[in-house]
Amino acid sequence: MVSVAQRISRRALLAATLGAVAAVALAASPVTAQAGEYHVYSCRTPSGEAAPADGWSGSVAGSHSYTVDSCSQPNGGLVAALGAQAARLAGADRATWAFAAPTGEAIGGATVWRAGDADGGATVSAVYEFWFAGPENLFGTPVDDFAQCEGDSQCPVGVGNPSQPLSPENRLIVPGPNLGPSLFMNASCIGGSGFECPSGTADPNGYAAVVNLYAADITLEQNEGPSASNVSGELATAPSVRGTSDIAFSATDPGSGVYEAVFSVDGQVVQASVVNEDGGRCRNVGQTTDGRAAFLYVQPCLGSVSADMGFDTTSVSNGPHRLIVTVIDAAGNAAPVLDREVTVANPPGIGPPNGTNASAQATLVAHWKGTSRASVTSRYGRAPTVVGRLTAPGGGPISGALIDVSATPAFQGSRPVAMASPRTGPDGRFSVRVGGGASSSTLRLAYRSHLGDSPPVATSTLILRVRAGVALEVAPRTASVGRSIFFRGRLLGGPVPREGKQLVLEARSPGSPWIEFDVVRTNARGRYRASYRFKFPGPAAYQFRVLSEPESDYPFAAGSSNVVGVRER
Repeated sequence: MVSVAQRISRRALLAATLGAVAAVALAASPVTAQAGEYHVYSCRTPSGEAAPADGWSGSVAGSHSYTVDSCSQPNGGLVAALGAQAARLAGADRATWAFAAPTGEAIGGATVWRAGDADGGATVSAVYEFWFAGPENLFGTPVDDFAQCEGDSQCPVGVGNPSQPLSPENRLIVPGPNLGPSLFMNASCIGGSGFECPSGTADPNGYAAVVNLYAADITLEQNEGPSASNVSGELATAPSVRGTSDIAFSATDPGSGVYEAVFSVDGQVVQASVVNEDGGRCRNVGQTTDGRAAFLYVQPCLGSVSADMGFDTTSVSNGPHRLIVTVIDAAGNAAPVLDREVTVANPPGIGPPNGTNASAQATLVAHWKGTSRASVTSRYGRAPTVVGRLTAPGGGPISGALIDVSATPAFQGSRPVAMASPRTGPDGRFSVRVGGGASSSTLRLAYRSHLGDSPPVATSTLILRVRAGVALEVAPRTASVGRSIFFRGRLLGGPVPREGKQLVLEARSPGSPWIEFDVVRTNARGRYRASYRFKFPGPAAYQFRVLSEPESDYPFAAGSSNVVGVRER
C-alpha cells in the first residue's frame, strides 16, 4: 500500500519532473498552402449504416487463409483469418486486408472498430497473432506494427465485442507514427524460423487467428487542389443580371474530384451546389465532428467536369455586388472560377411575398432551444438549435416564410457567412440547427416581406460561444525511465491562425491538481506534436490533457482535450 507521505512525494516528483520538460517538437512550420482533408467511411458509417469497403484489398498466403468482405451483413465486416485445420510454419501463412490512399494523398488520421482472437494458441517458439500495421506492413518493427493480440498469456481471450460492432471497446485510434500511404490488418503465425504454430485449436467459428474490421473512419489528405477554365455565361460577362443567371466552366482535380461550386456575394456564401453527384458517389454523407465532408469512396467525385450552374439573383438585393465563384474538391481545396463586380437589377416586386400573411410590420422572435436567453455556451461538436416564431401585426402567424440566417465568427476581421434558411411552419414557428463544427459566432436572423427585397423588415440577434475542441493522443501509454512518450493531436475547429494557436500541456497524478508543464503552438492546420522523456524511475501513473485558451484571432472559448493516462514502469 502506498502511504500518504509517498503520495505527496510522488506529486512533488511529478511537478519537478514535468517542470524540466524541454523536448517539444512541433508538427511543422506554418505554411501558406494547406492540404485539404476529407473522411472516407469503410464498412459502416458512424451511425451504423452499411458502407462499401472502397480502398481496401485482401490477400492471402498459405492454405486455409481467408479474407472475407461481409460488410453488408448484420455484424459483418472485413475478416482476416487463419483456419485451424493444420499446423503452420511461422511466417509462412498470412491473411491481410490493406487500405491504400490514392496516389498523391496520405492518411491523415484513422479510427477503426475491430475485434478478434488468436485462440489457436502457441508453441514454445511460434504463436498465432493478429495485428495492425502502417505505414508499411513490417511485423516486429515498432514503427510499423501496433495493436497486436497474441495467442498466449498476452491476449488469452481476444479483444473487442463481436456482437456489437460499434461498441467503445472495439474502437482503436491509429497512432500518428503509423499514418502514411497505407494501413494494414493481418492474421498470421509468427515465430522463429522452422517452428510451427499448433493445429486443431480454434474459436467457435473455426479460426485459429481472426480479426474483424467492422468500420473505419479514415481521413485522407490531399495537397494539390482543383483548377478551372473555359469560364463563360451571363454571370461572367453581363454588366447587370436579373432572375436566374448562369455561369459555365470546366474544372479538373487530381485527387478526390470536383465537388461543389460556391457562390459568395460581398463576402457571404449564398449558394453552394454539388457540380455532379456522379450517381450518388459524390454526396457528403456527413456524421463528422470536425466539419469536413465525408464520403463512401476514396475518390468520390469526378476528376473532370463541365458545368453550367444557375444562380438566383433574387436572393440578394438590387445594386452593385462583389461576386466570387469558387470550385472546391471533396477535400475542401479551392480554385477561383470568377471574381468580379456585378450589378443586380431585378424589377421592383419581382420577388413574391415571403410567406402567407407576409407583412412589412412582422415581428421576429428567436432564442436558443432549451433556454429563453439570447446567448448560450456549448462544447465543440454539439449542434445547438435556434427556435423562433414569425408573426404579423395582431399576432397571427406568417407561415411558409424563409428566414435568412447568417453567422459572423468571433475573430477579428471576420465576415458574415450565410447559413441554410429555415421556413416557418403553419404556426409561424421555425428552427435551425447550427452545425456541430461551428465556432463562437454572432447569429443574425432576418425576415424580408418579399423575396429579393434588400432591407429586412424584422431581425433578431443571438450569441453562440463554443468551447474549443482539442484531440490528444499519447504513445506509448507505458514507458520507463529514460524513455520518451510522444504527444500528438489537433484543434478540431477552425479557422486556425496562420501562425498557429498556442496550447498548454498539463499533467497530474490521478486525484491531484493539474500542473502546467509546457506550452506549444500548433501549425496552421491546427496540428501539434510534443515529446517528454521520463527522468525519474517509476512505478507511477499520470494523466495528461491539453488546454486551448481564448485568443482574439481564434473563434472559440476556452476548452480542453480528452484525458490520457500513462503508466511509468
